[in-house]
Amino acid sequence: MKQTFIAISIMSVFSFNVLAAQHEHDHITVHYQGKEATEHTIAHNKAIAETLNFADTRAFEQSSKNLVAKFDKATAEILRAEFAFISDEIPDSVNPSLYRQAQLNMVPNGLYKVSEGIYQVRGTDLSNLTLIRSDNGWIAYDVLLTKEAAKASLKFALKNLPKDGDLPVVAMIYSHSHADHFGGSRGVQEMFPNVKVYGSDNITKEIVDENVLAGNAMSRRAAYQYGATLGKHDHGIVDAALGKGLSKGEITYVAPDYTLNGEGKWETLTIDGLEMVFMDASGTEAESEMITYIPSKKALWTGELTYQGMHNIYTLRGAKVRDALKWSKDINEMINAFGQDVEVLFASHSAPVWGNQEINAFLRLQRDNYGLVHNQTLRLANDGVGIQDIGDAIQDTIPESIYNAWHTNGYHGTYSHNAKAVYNKYLGYFDMNPANLNPLPTKQESAKFVEYMGGADAAIKRAKDDYAQGEYRFVATALNKVVMAEPENDAARQLLADTYEQLGYQAEGAGWRNIYLTGAQELRVGIQAGAPKTASADVISEMDMPTLFDFLAVKIDSLKAAKHGLVKMNVITPDTKDILYIELSNGNLSNAVVDKEQAADANLIVNKSDVNRILLGQVTLKELLANGDAKLTGDTSAFGKIAESMVEFNPAFEIVPTPVH
Repeated sequence: MKQTFIAISIMSVFSFNVLAAQHEHDHITVHYQGKEATEHTIAHNKAIAETLNFADTRAFEQSSKNLVAKFDKATAEILRAEFAFISDEIPDSVNPSLYRQAQLNMVPNGLYKVSEGIYQVRGTDLSNLTLIRSDNGWIAYDVLLTKEAAKASLKFALKNLPKDGDLPVVAMIYSHSHADHFGGSRGVQEMFPNVKVYGSDNITKEIVDENVLAGNAMSRRAAYQYGATLGKHDHGIVDAALGKGLSKGEITYVAPDYTLNGEGKWETLTIDGLEMVFMDASGTEAESEMITYIPSKKALWTGELTYQGMHNIYTLRGAKVRDALKWSKDINEMINAFGQDVEVLFASHSAPVWGNQEINAFLRLQRDNYGLVHNQTLRLANDGVGIQDIGDAIQDTIPESIYNAWHTNGYHGTYSHNAKAVYNKYLGYFDMNPANLNPLPTKQESAKFVEYMGGADAAIKRAKDDYAQGEYRFVATALNKVVMAEPENDAARQLLADTYEQLGYQAEGAGWRNIYLTGAQELRVGIQAGAPKTASADVISEMDMPTLFDFLAVKIDSLKAAKHGLVKMNVITPDTKDILYIELSNGNLSNAVVDKEQAADANLIVNKSDVNRILLGQVTLKELLANGDAKLTGDTSAFGKIAESMVEFNPAFEIVPTPVH
């Protein structure tokens, strides 16, 4: 029935945060291994290795310090996949800097002591589960990606804590609005139903808003960034930069009982007898984020503003560009506020840093690295360097002190795409070169390029010569034009796949590696199952009605909708006493919260709690209408006109031309 369109639309296509890529390898349909590194890639990676300070093993020492208990077999099986192939010898097919990060994240995982009364479980997920002793029990700070990982990690920790493992978790805190920090919340609550929940400012809105409107595109892109269909081996995934990978299971969300920093940047709060100082850092790594200082323990929690590497200013899967300058300034504010007293720094990812002097040095390098990306990008831009060139140009601005520090390297973010992000934030995508103002659409442009190159055969011949010389970056550009123009050209396709593969083997960034290797895979064997799936309805059900209808508006086909003229509806939710007035007009669906019913063609009366049940898959709108729990009054065809105007997104749209069979 047409009147069921809300239930169908919401449940069938709703794509949430990229971290819903939790089923990364569940349904791979082809055994894919890839090819060997070429002599040019081997030479490139050896040259990189010669510039790296492998004598600095401090991060390995910190990562293995204060191990309380290694994982037992049952807990270890929570891990997304096995990385037993990671060894002491760097393979030819992996950038040596990235491989060193892969080795670092293989340090024995389990329960660690951070300092007196603070413990972390590391290795069951991409992020860390932290436990902080309070008066009557434990405060769980950031609770992993999935309910299953959180439960097993918490059980393991409580079993192996040196003392007080029989005490309950009395509070749960989310540092920010990314799923690997709140997704396990339901697991903690199921173990400890009376747990009180705290979150960063405006966290629920940011959780349900982020990535919703572009969710389908973002999920498809995430399959590339996270290598969702690649295997884990020397020719595939070796690391996820922030950790080894994501846990399997259900992403959940228990909304906070109290959100911090609602009245300003600083808030001091005593949680179960433990004084904690919260500093708002929203707009840095996440739209909602905070850091925490515990004065009695001289302990600084940095959330995700720091880790053993450089973070993303722009996330390759697609997200709002972050503010590198604010990021740098917020780290500086931490230094000024707590630098004199702090004795231990711990965070959402990576191991802690101990000692006042070492912590301050670590924070200054992190601060200066994000400041450098911001300031040097704009210096270069103000000197006329365009967006295409700025990623290479910034490489020449990095001082030795930053380059030689492992924890500023581009495993998650890279200097190249972070610099382009800063450029885009201030100046947009256009570099003011008139040729780039209005180019042809990609396929038409590709056809003309191939024509100008003398045809596909001539282009492939030149590309083979350049490939043999290791000129992979330009070969990728040229052959992409050929394959876009002639998807059936297998010779061009195979050579382009080989080219992407070598670029992946040379990449320091884990996301870059995965994107290149996934592109090669899809050129060779087509789009594979196993891409990111929708997040749990447990999270989606927190969405408010205006945001929900904003998302439905994205699904409107404007030309179909325009044929229906003006359609007006009120959506009334009696349990919240809210009225949403929607109009389908001029091919667009708009909505506004109003104080009273507007003159309309039809009214839909449904409780917000029942909308949540629809989102959770517990009931359909058809059933609610049939049993009288929802009502549709007025011209019911109005409802159908909106439904008929909606389209379904293709979750496996083409990124590189797929093989023609």
